[in-house]
Amino acid sequence: MLKVGVIGGGSISEFHIIPYMKNDGVELVALCDSNEQRLAKVGERYSVTELYSNYEELLQNPEIDAVSICTWNNTHAVIAIAALEAGKHVLVEKPLSMTVAQALAVEAAVKKSGKVLQVGFVRRHGDNTKLLKQFIDQDELGEIYYAKSSCLRRLGNPGGWFSDQSKSGGGPLIDLGVHMIDICWYLMGKPRPVSVSGNTYSKLGNRSHIQNLSFYQAADYDPALNDVEDLANALIRFDNGASLFVDVSFTLHAKEDELYVKLFGEKGGAEIEPKLVMVTEKSNTILNVTPQVDNLSFDFEKAFKNEINHFVDCCKEGKETIAPVADGVQIMRMLNAVYESAKMGKEVYL
Repeated sequence: MLKVGVIGGGSISEFHIIPYMKNDGVELVALCDSNEQRLAKVGERYSVTELYSNYEELLQNPEIDAVSICTWNNTHAVIAIAALEAGKHVLVEKPLSMTVAQALAVEAAVKKSGKVLQVGFVRRHGDNTKLLKQFIDQDELGEIYYAKSSCLRRLGNPGGWFSDQSKSGGGPLIDLGVHMIDICWYLMGKPRPVSVSGNTYSKLGNRSHIQNLSFYQAADYDPALNDVEDLANALIRFDNGASLFVDVSFTLHAKEDELYVKLFGEKGGAEIEPKLVMVTEKSNTILNVTPQVDNLSFDFEKAFKNEINHFVDCCKEGKETIAPVADGVQIMRMLNAVYESAKMGKEVYL
């Protein structure tokens, strides 16, 4: 039985707590949050009585084998390192850290500890992604030389810590772009990034004046606080000649929200957002092929269930995670390079 503690009691923590509770090989023994009122509510909701307001105290509990880290971005690295040093396996929400230096420090701690660290790249665990990965591994697309992904919200700045640079590390790029970059890079075979050209824009703010159109707001939403970008875009080049274009926004003068992930190879192409479809040629004819599966779209709850179950298996059976710390480091290199390129106004070489 793997005994688990969850650090952080915000909305994302429930996507960890519920799958842990449904896994027969797991006992959820402890929760931690610095907000004691919220901690008490979450503990009562899930009948967890061992509650901590300080993560260091939770990590001192010798019964706990593994932890999920669901806190502000600026705490991910320090808590992950502390957990590894305490002999715990770690599932840390994305991004792995705020800087490349922090990510490398986490990587060093993983190597020293010998414990599992899995980064929360949850889109890798979507059923549509897993199916497409099988096709790619069977060379159905051939060499993937170009990918593009977009996650544009026209009114979707959550505010609160998401809009506080000191806690989040950035806006839509580090919140949404991390997923868009990662899922393409993962399916492209994780080529080494060599250069990044990026732009960020802070033009519209959080648009708290907009009426009659609802959007998700963080628990600590404050319309007066916003020092992160509205929009980011980037062109990333890789050592094998492939390239990736990505754009993401919290708010934009767009007709509607937009989400897509597209991959283009020598033998075929594919989309996994908004729905999985394959593109190929047969008998001198272009075919759009729709796999006959229950769900062609990304299922958020199912993907988290898959992610948690995979982490548990890695901890208990010694399997290698499909989202290791090395991948978290590379994603941080790309994210930081976008911000650096935007600041300098020129391409950055990695």
